[in-house]
Amino acid sequence: MKTPVDQQGFSFIFICDMKRFFKIVVFLALAIFFFTKIKMNTNQSDFLDSYLHELESYIEQRDAINIEVSQADVAWHLDHMLKTINQIYLALEESNPDEFDSSFSMIRTASLSLNYIPRGRAQSPQSVRPPENILTEDIFSQLEEVRRNVKKFPELYKGAYFDHPVFGHLKRSHSMRFLQVHTNHHLKIIKDILETP
Repeated sequence: MKTPVDQQGFSFIFICDMKRFFKIVVFLALAIFFFTKIKMNTNQSDFLDSYLHELESYIEQRDAINIEVSQADVAWHLDHMLKTINQIYLALEESNPDEFDSSFSMIRTASLSLNYIPRGRAQSPQSVRPPENILTEDIFSQLEEVRRNVKKFPELYKGAYFDHPVFGHLKRSHSMRFLQVHTNHHLKIIKDILETP
């Protein structure tokens, strides 16, 4: 049987542990907040350069497919990435910043911070789905358009936004970060297609 002194000692230790736990939670929340702000503050015109260089290197392997990795071939992923970049640029350019709806999304924060999109969870909007017959010259012409548009992203009004079907409204810098994450996601799928025998 615990004496009053034992109970007081237990209560003191419990309170100290709770304070320590609370401090750790606050520290982690602040660390995640600042990490997220830094990761999502993409504003340089070269923000996609390394991704586009890698993307271009896969064009000659456009017909490769492995249904254990993806139902689509390499050409589909290339075309989809390029369409997505160009469509988001146009959406930002045509957006009305006064209609921006600010809201917090844990899914968006986690995805953009961790550079991760789960596979097979979302359907691409019709506007960025490749045609049934993807021509190599169309991939090259879209790549040229992407390279022109990418240089102009930082010139867009910082309040410009695009409406993502899952993440909601993304301002220019978050849109740029999303394009890094989305492009990286499809490049990883292409690598897996090509590496799997």
